[in-house]
Amino acid sequence: MTVAPPLKSLRDSPDLRHLRQIIAGLDEGVILVDPDQDILWANTAALGMHGVDSVEDLGATVDDYRQRFQLRYRNNHKLNDADYPIERVVSGEAFSEVVVEVAIAGEDEPRWVHQVRSLVLTNDDDEPECLVMIIQDVSAQFEAEDRFEQSFNANPAPAVICRLCDLRFVKVNQGFIDMTGHDRDAVLSRTVYDIDVLERGEKRDLGKERLAEGRTIPQMEAELSLPDGETKLVIVAGQPIDMGEQPCMLFTFADLEPRRKAETQLRHSEERFMRTFSLAPVALAIGARDGHRLCDVNEAFTSLTGYSSAEIIGRPLGDVDLWETPALRHAIEADIDAGLPIRDREVRIRGKDGDIIDCIVSTEPIQLDDEACVLWAMRDISTRKASERELVNAIEAVMKDTSWLSRSIMEKLARIRTPNAEPVGVGLDELTQREREVLALICRGLDDKSIARTLDVSSNTVRNHVARIYSKIGVNRRNAAAAWARARGFDGDSIPHALHLKAPSKEIAA
Repeated sequence: MTVAPPLKSLRDSPDLRHLRQIIAGLDEGVILVDPDQDILWANTAALGMHGVDSVEDLGATVDDYRQRFQLRYRNNHKLNDADYPIERVVSGEAFSEVVVEVAIAGEDEPRWVHQVRSLVLTNDDDEPECLVMIIQDVSAQFEAEDRFEQSFNANPAPAVICRLCDLRFVKVNQGFIDMTGHDRDAVLSRTVYDIDVLERGEKRDLGKERLAEGRTIPQMEAELSLPDGETKLVIVAGQPIDMGEQPCMLFTFADLEPRRKAETQLRHSEERFMRTFSLAPVALAIGARDGHRLCDVNEAFTSLTGYSSAEIIGRPLGDVDLWETPALRHAIEADIDAGLPIRDREVRIRGKDGDIIDCIVSTEPIQLDDEACVLWAMRDISTRKASERELVNAIEAVMKDTSWLSRSIMEKLARIRTPNAEPVGVGLDELTQREREVLALICRGLDDKSIARTLDVSSNTVRNHVARIYSKIGVNRRNAAAAWARARGFDGDSIPHALHLKAPSKEIAA
């Protein structure tokens, strides 16, 4: 590092020599300027803050300094010649904390940020003897502030910053503008008293106390007033920070309005559900999946079972002994535990008075208050079952004295008495069109010869078709083939009308 030459006109002054010795090792940069605008001397810190090794590199005069270094304000406006801090020093102006960005001549981007203040040394006659420009390199500070500013503005989380000295908002990000609908300039011209960010807060008094003390404000729910007169539910918290050496408070927000709307919609939905549940004519009950405990029943359920709400709510259905048999209870509970819905299952339940009730039961898994539940629906079919039994008994009584009922009636009677499960195995799609025609005529009771005449084919052809039908559906008798077809909703009435015309006048009973 080149040592600066001695002061030209002031070299013999003991005071200034002492001053040079004092300022040579300062961290602050110091530049001494003669009243005639010559740059006399600069300490090592000042040279480093300009990226040069000698005073000559700063420039011999103030004009040279302006040519070698371009200064602009933080708002990107270039300084006029008269506004350069070194010019203002020469003019004898006293100023403090002027912040400028410094770039090497010819470069677009600044290299340093300087905070400058002035000092005028006078002689015994109170005339300017030496002009001093004192510089601090605040580049790191302002780079950090720039990073904070960019992060603050880009952060989607709504936020505002207020000064603690006057509680005036000094910064607001786009997230806050979008959330509230406030105008940015309107926010920055107001205070915390004008836009109360703790309005209707659950810990508002604590928040105001912490704000006055400049301490952290804990999270709390609050309702912000919006420009349109509406309010918005938020979570707000405050964190003390320093901006430009000024104590401030950073308020951040989380928008709870979507949650409030969702909760309101859920509440309304649950209210509608409960009204429908209570007034439904079908017996309904809500039970917890865990333990099969009943949580609620409607009036139709109490009418069906004979139990009052107080007698049954809070108890598992098994403890109430509602199911006819333990086996039925275990089968139903196993399906519920496996998360399987029950659809129109015929069961028998036992009422409070001990009477057995025929019912159709269905279930549906639901969520209530974040708990896994089951909605039970029971429909009383006792009257229908009793009518079916009476019909069966009447037909059986008639059949004791008659033998003229057809085989098809007998089969339908059997299905009424013992309903079959859903047919399994081979389906009608496995048969060809001709095989279905032959099967339809078998269901009508025709023998092979009659079928041959109806279809206008040979008896051998019919026998081959019948054999293939038996092989495909797994039977070996005509009655079994007819029963197999009727179990799938297929009978003699399904044959084309043209075949009916060829059918013999007398059918042979199956």
